[in-house]
Amino acid sequence: MEAKIVVLPGDGIGPEITAVAQKVLQKVATLAGHTLHFESHLIGGIAIDETGTALPDKTLEACKSSQAVLLGAVGGPKWDMGKVRPEQGLLAIRKGLGLYANLRPVRSYKQLLDASPLKRELVEGVDLLVVRELTGGLYFGKREEPNGTSDESSAYDTMTYTGGEIRRILELGYKIAQGRRKKLTSVDKANVLASSRLWRGIAQELAKKNPDIETEHQLVDSCAMRLVTNPGSFDVIVTENMFGDILSDEAAVLTGSLGMLPSASLGEGTMGLYEPIHGSAPDIAGKGIANPVGTVLSAALLLRHSLGLEEEATQVEAAVEKTLGDGVRGKDIGGNANTKEIETALLAALG
Repeated sequence: MEAKIVVLPGDGIGPEITAVAQKVLQKVATLAGHTLHFESHLIGGIAIDETGTALPDKTLEACKSSQAVLLGAVGGPKWDMGKVRPEQGLLAIRKGLGLYANLRPVRSYKQLLDASPLKRELVEGVDLLVVRELTGGLYFGKREEPNGTSDESSAYDTMTYTGGEIRRILELGYKIAQGRRKKLTSVDKANVLASSRLWRGIAQELAKKNPDIETEHQLVDSCAMRLVTNPGSFDVIVTENMFGDILSDEAAVLTGSLGMLPSASLGEGTMGLYEPIHGSAPDIAGKGIANPVGTVLSAALLLRHSLGLEEEATQVEAAVEKTLGDGVRGKDIGGNANTKEIETALLAALG
């Protein structure tokens, strides 16, 4: 097979970790007789510096003509208070590519159980998936920016959802649950929010249409508590944009490091955007110590979901397992390996 992949290194440690993932993709593809063509483009803070916008038109057009996009990370203190912010590039690319679902798998590795802040017995065997809606809610509703910082100043954000947006993300969640342990947790705040009551109603309808899936409805605050008291009780969690943003970061800590976890943002077709869930970590950028595993596992999701290469995706995940088992671990998970050493171990594990 032949495919075009756009790489968006972004800011901070983004260029370092995407470089490793690109080498892993290249090797696993070459071993299997596939040809991958890579193009690099700007997004985030570096794009603001060079073009004045967080998502240049050239970048979006390149992504639209590709089979998949691999993203590093965006943002940093340099741009936090600017009128144009790096994170606007993320929102724009998701919308521009029609990506409405963010998949964040959280899995415990036996080699890293002691790296988790939770007791070993709570984390052992955890294998859950957060399915987060990406195009609605507070991040895209009508808003008013602050008109100052005095006590009389005001600002607002609006959480808006349509039934169609809610239905498609829940339907995807049910489809995924069919191939897992057949349990779905729909998370809302229906006791307070009108948009959540719409969410709950549609979730109840779909539960009746999927009787073979065990469905539960949970309020977001109690879900947050349960994630740290009984994480093994979850299989597929489906929720709206902001709740999913917060809960998936909370769930990520179960593994002991944000640097370990991948994500996939998908739309109607096979095109997807793949990125680690951590940020740009400007404090360690350029030091050669960033953990690239989350990006490498995102590359495995790219192989699986966008290119349909399940065997190759499994090989990459097995290489990560072997690398961890051999004791090659980043500083964020209690090891001493630098980025280059992790890269070398991963490539060797692929054969």
